[in-house]
Amino acid sequence: MKITSFACSPYQTNSYLVIDEESKKGFIVDPGGYVPPLTEMVRSEQAEIEYIIITHGHSDHRAGLDEYKADFPDAKVVVFTGEAQDVPGRTEFGNTVVTVPDTLVNDEDELPFAGMTLQFKHTPGHTTGGMCVFIPEAHVLFSGDTLFRQSIGRTDFPGGSYREIDKSIKTKLYVLPDDTQVFPGHMGPTTIGFEKENNPFVFG
Repeated sequence: MKITSFACSPYQTNSYLVIDEESKKGFIVDPGGYVPPLTEMVRSEQAEIEYIIITHGHSDHRAGLDEYKADFPDAKVVVFTGEAQDVPGRTEFGNTVVTVPDTLVNDEDELPFAGMTLQFKHTPGHTTGGMCVFIPEAHVLFSGDTLFRQSIGRTDFPGGSYREIDKSIKTKLYVLPDDTQVFPGHMGPTTIGFEKENNPFVFG
């Protein structure tokens, strides 16, 4: 499984392209801005994008959605149920959410991918409907803006809560295997084991 990160948006959001090299199936996580090299890589690999997954509705994680849907019209847009209602009047970093998703998921729902499983974990705290994506067969986690390397997502936007994000990390993420590779929405990758030992924002 090949994972490539593309920095996008003024906030240096990580958009991820995941391609299973054997089946040539792929998916995108957090289309925070349109990055043509991502589409070029899909085409050069002759991959088929099955899903475009949005971990939460902030604009820096979804701004490139329309362009990628135009490039990959058969891809299903996947959003957590609680993040998929269009609420007018929210600020850019309020719970601005995704409209017209193709697939709504709830906590611990699963979708198939190239003989593996995508598990969706509801991790409120940065937004009320934020989620992470875990691939148990590969020990890979896409953590959105819940968990960063030695940091956590901001909780001072509307819908944010430090108590909730702390609980989400402890009960949903820190229970994963220590060697789980974590690919966050900003900054570089890490592992669950490293964060359990070194993240100063999660106590106990």
